[in-house]
Amino acid sequence: MAFHHCHKDPVPQAGLSPERLQARRQLCAACAVCFIFMAGEVVGGYLAHSLAIMTDAAHLLADVGSMMGSLFSLWLSTRPATRTMTFGWHRSETLGALASVVSLWMVTGVLLYLAFIRLLHSDYHIEGGAMLLTASIAVCANMLMAFVLHQAGPPHSHGSRGAEYAPLEEGQGYPLPLGNTSVRAAFVHVLGDLLQSLGVLAASILIYFKPQYKAADPISTFLFSICALGSTAPTLRDVLRILMEGAPRSVGFEPVRDTLLSVPGVRATHELHLWALTLTYHVVSAHLAIDSTADPEAVLAEASSRLYSRFGFSSCTLQVEQYHPEMAQCLRCQEPPQA
Repeated sequence: MAFHHCHKDPVPQAGLSPERLQARRQLCAACAVCFIFMAGEVVGGYLAHSLAIMTDAAHLLADVGSMMGSLFSLWLSTRPATRTMTFGWHRSETLGALASVVSLWMVTGVLLYLAFIRLLHSDYHIEGGAMLLTASIAVCANMLMAFVLHQAGPPHSHGSRGAEYAPLEEGQGYPLPLGNTSVRAAFVHVLGDLLQSLGVLAASILIYFKPQYKAADPISTFLFSICALGSTAPTLRDVLRILMEGAPRSVGFEPVRDTLLSVPGVRATHELHLWALTLTYHVVSAHLAIDSTADPEAVLAEASSRLYSRFGFSSCTLQVEQYHPEMAQCLRCQEPPQA
């Protein structure tokens, strides 16, 4: 694609692309199913006096928050940047993910406390029939959500690379739309919920046929709470990395530096910064020191083209300056140390 003075891509079209519209429909359907069955599990867990069912409902609450955050980010991605929000509103997705994690921790903490009290006193009764019915419906609900979110075939992309790029595994050569990325993440999360629901179903079957083993309910609550909290670790790690302005996990400092140094006319690079507004919106800035005989415009165009094509950056800011031997001893021109 030819450059339009300083911009790689043409002016993006208003509204959502067809891929994102499809992703929004899938997420809306799955979110509605998830919310309805989450409410059903809360009622069923209360009637059955089952903390394991409540724990499963808490995990569904995290799913609802995650999918609502994805829907919110899809909507915000259509809003233009302002003079105050110069990068746009992309990072709201990260804040929504953090709120979802915190809410899951709070609910899980309460359920763990109640499960501990039950194990201490054993003065409780589990309605095995209601628990079995609710757990069976929960399994069906997760299977329905997995069906709604299922993705078939490799995604494709149109429009602005910056708006729709997603991190790629090494060896792939096409950008993945943000909408499809959100749907795939929700699909993987729902698969984890399905496994947990199957575990709750197994506990409910045991309690239904062997009521004397009612301790399986608080014990499974402990086990599934650990799984639920553990499932938030990758999200929390990504949130902290983004909020701390860390480099994207899928983009290394050395490959970017070597790509810039491979551009004809570039002698050195410094002030290289990599960061991410979201998991799919990556930004780079750098200073390029070039030979006195090199054409600055040609160097800028070639360097930008290589960064966009090889790493899929959403925003690329390069400053071209003439190389001076003194740069080798300049402290500000040195590369940062390894973390």
